[in-house]
Amino acid sequence: MLRALDIRDILIIDHLELDFRPGLNVLTGETGAGKSILLDALGFVLGWRGRADLVRQGAEQGEVTAEFDLPEGHAARDVLEEAGLPVADTLLLRRVNTAEGRKTAWVNDRRCSGDVLRALSDVLVELHGQHDDRGLLNPKGHRDLLDAFGGLEGLRAASRQAWRDLATARKALSEAEAGLAKMRAEEDFLRHAVGELDALDPRPGEEAELDARRRLMQQGERIREDIAKAQTAIREGAEDAAGTALRWLEGAADQAEGRLDAPLDALGRALAELDDAASGVEACLEALNFNPLELEEAEERLFAIRGLARKHGVAPDELAAFAEEMRAQIARLDQGDADLAALQAALGHAEKAYEAAADALSAARQEAAGRLDAAVTAELAPLKMERAVFATQIEAAEPGPDGRDAVTFTVATNPGAPAGPLGKIASGGELSRFLLALKVCLTEGQGGLTMIFDEIDRGVGGATADAVGRRLEALAETGQVLVVTHSPQVAARGAHHWQVSKKVVDEATLSSVAPLGADARVDEIARMLSGENITEAARAAARALMEG
Repeated sequence: MLRALDIRDILIIDHLELDFRPGLNVLTGETGAGKSILLDALGFVLGWRGRADLVRQGAEQGEVTAEFDLPEGHAARDVLEEAGLPVADTLLLRRVNTAEGRKTAWVNDRRCSGDVLRALSDVLVELHGQHDDRGLLNPKGHRDLLDAFGGLEGLRAASRQAWRDLATARKALSEAEAGLAKMRAEEDFLRHAVGELDALDPRPGEEAELDARRRLMQQGERIREDIAKAQTAIREGAEDAAGTALRWLEGAADQAEGRLDAPLDALGRALAELDDAASGVEACLEALNFNPLELEEAEERLFAIRGLARKHGVAPDELAAFAEEMRAQIARLDQGDADLAALQAALGHAEKAYEAAADALSAARQEAAGRLDAAVTAELAPLKMERAVFATQIEAAEPGPDGRDAVTFTVATNPGAPAGPLGKIASGGELSRFLLALKVCLTEGQGGLTMIFDEIDRGVGGATADAVGRRLEALAETGQVLVVTHSPQVAARGAHHWQVSKKVVDEATLSSVAPLGADARVDEIARMLSGENITEAARAAARALMEG
C-alpha cells in the first residue's frame, strides 16, 4: 500500500507531502490544477516512461520519494532479495532528476537501476486509465489474469513440471544421440586401440621396472669383469691368507699365555665378514648373468609401452586405466541402440504427459473464460453498456511451460459490430468502463497492489457515474484505490478526499494538495455539481450523494 508521497520541484509543484490511506482515495480539482502531475510524479519514482521535462523551471533538480508498506509475503520482497537490496516492512523509493536530465534512484537508501524500480512497480502499483498500457490493455498479461481469475495455479504448476520433464527428456535423448554418433565415428579407432592395448597388456609400474632392468643389463658387461676379479681376490687371496694366519696363531697360542686370544677372535670375525662379502659378490654376478636376447626383449616392450602412452596422451602407468575406459566406451556403443530406444520411450511418455497437462489447462481456461465473460457482461449493464459484448478469445499458441494458449480480451461495443482487442475498439469513455468492469471481476487473487484510476469516469455522468463510483468503492474495500476524478458521484464515494488546486506565487504557477475534512468535502463536491457559485441546494445535493 502507498503510504506517503513527497514531491519536490516537479513541474508546477514546489513541495508537496501526501499521506495516503487504505480504501478509496479521491483527488479532485479544476482542470489544469495538477491532478495528473501527481501521477506523473508517482510514475517517475516507479521508473515508468513519461515526460522528459519534469524539473520545475528554475530548480536544479526535482525529487520524488514514495513510501510503501510491505506486509509479509508481499511480492516486492522477492524483487528486493533478488536485487540484493535491504528488505523491511517499509519500502522507501527515491528518485532524482537533474535539470540536465540525469536520473538517479535509491531503494531503501541503496542506489539501484531503473529496471529494479520497474520490477518493483509491477508488484506495487497498477494504473488504469484511457491510455493504460501497463495493465489490462496489454495482451501479454491477459493469460495470467485469466488464470488468476479461474484459480488455475495448480494446473499451471502441473503444466510447468510436465514442460520441465519434457525438456529434460529431450536433452537426455539429444545428448545420447550426439554421444553415440561421436563414438560411432570413432568406433574403428576405439576397437583398434583396445586391440593394441589388450595385446600389450601393460601393468601399472611396469615401465619403471623395465627401465631399471634395461639400465642394469646395459651396464652389466662393463662391471662384471671387475666384480669377478674382486670375487677371486676375496676367495683366493684374502680368505686363504687370513685362514693361514689363523692356523699359525692357533698353533702358537698355547705358549703365548693368552696374548693371542684377541687377535684370534678378530681373525675369526674377519673370516666371517669375508665369507658374507664373497656371497654377496657371487649373488651380484649371478644377477648379471643374462641372455643378450633378454635386453632386446626388455627394450622392445619398454619402447612399446612408451609409444602407446605418447600416442594416447597419457602417462605409461595410466595405460591400463585408459584401456578400461575405452572398453567401457565400446560397451556403451554396443549398448547404444538399446539405450536410445529407452530414452525415446521416455521422451514419448514425457510428451504425452505434457499434452495431457496442456489439454487440462486449456479446458480449464475455456471454462474460466466463459465465467469471466459472464461476470464482465453483468458488470457492464449498470455502467450503461448493456449492448456491449466482452469475450475472452483463446487461440492456439506455441507450446511452452504455461501451456499452448494465447489469450486476448476482446470487445464489441454494439451487437453485430466486429470484435477486436480491448484497447483498439473501445472509445475513451467506453474503454474506461470496460477496464473498471474487468478489474472488478479480476480483483480476487490480485491483492497487494495499489490501484490507480486516472479519470476513468470521463464522459459519463448521472447514474452511470454513480455506478462507477460504487464499483471503485467496492474495489477499495480490501485494498487501496487512488482515483483522479471530475465526477461528483465518484468523489462522494471516497473514504479520503484531497483537493488539488493551483495558485500564482511571485509570477510562478504552483500546484498544491490539501486533505479535506467533512465540511470541506461537502463544498468541493458541491462545486463539482454546480460550479464556482456554491449554493445550499448544491451542498444538500452533495450531502445526499455522500450519504447515498
